[in-house]
Amino acid sequence: MADERSFLDSPEGTREEIMNATYHALCEHGYADLTIQRIGDQFEKSKSLLYHHYDGKDELLFDFLDFMLEELETSVPETIEEDAKTHLNVIFDKVFACERTEEKREFEAAMVELRAQAAHDDRYREYFTQHDRFIENHLSHVIEVGIADGDFRDVDPERVAPFIRTIIDGVRINRSTSNVGVTRSVRSELDSYIESTLCIDDENKQ
Repeated sequence: MADERSFLDSPEGTREEIMNATYHALCEHGYADLTIQRIGDQFEKSKSLLYHHYDGKDELLFDFLDFMLEELETSVPETIEEDAKTHLNVIFDKVFACERTEEKREFEAAMVELRAQAAHDDRYREYFTQHDRFIENHLSHVIEVGIADGDFRDVDPERVAPFIRTIIDGVRINRSTSNVGVTRSVRSELDSYIESTLCIDDENKQ
């Protein structure tokens, strides 16, 4: 939901510069082939700063993931400016966009690699748990707004939000790990789900 990060163009301060270097190194090499040296190759300052702040690749990546979550939390608005359905469509348009830059494809693939580490590393699992909870909380909030405005049926947001979030994760994993293209068909089915399960017909609105 927050693929665009303005700090990548003009990072401010050493930490943002390191995060910027980590981002580009991840895009180029992925998790498996990532090293502190390769992050340093993207870092304009002395590589010794990386070793001063971090004990190794994973320690740096934990900070990078924390930074990504911080950026996500500040980039997602607390107030829904448009109606709830439009807001969901904006999210879906970003997630299910078929036309993506090579950099975004590479970064998404790298994030899938990082998520795989959570299967056996509790530190990665904790990050992705926090990330998933934040996404679900935001989706729940959007659904609650739709219910309050009379646009959505009185569903349970805490059941619907994890369902939508899991679909989003599934599409991202699929297109990074398989040549079976499902993005368009899943988006179509998700739109049908929103219409049939959430949306109230105009003629039935109070």
